[in-house]
Amino acid sequence: MHGSVQGVGFRMAAAAEARRLGLAGSARNRFDGTVEAEVEGAADAVANMVAWLSHGPTSARVERLDADDIEPRGDEGFRIA
Repeated sequence: MHGSVQGVGFRMAAAAEARRLGLAGSARNRFDGTVEAEVEGAADAVANMVAWLSHGPTSARVERLDADDIEPRGDEGFRIA
């Protein structure tokens, strides 16, 4: 996610939303000021998470979301990296 996404609780809110949706994966800050998230689970839950990530928590301002399909890793739970 690009925009005002670091220092606003984005990763913690993303983890809470992913857990609510029953998804596994991770979220991490990148050195370029963006947040990267990987999620896996049921297709409808992943689609709901992508929709949530496009705006994030109320404290964030997401300007752009880049999404790619990747092979699931078999993660369990959602972690903040």
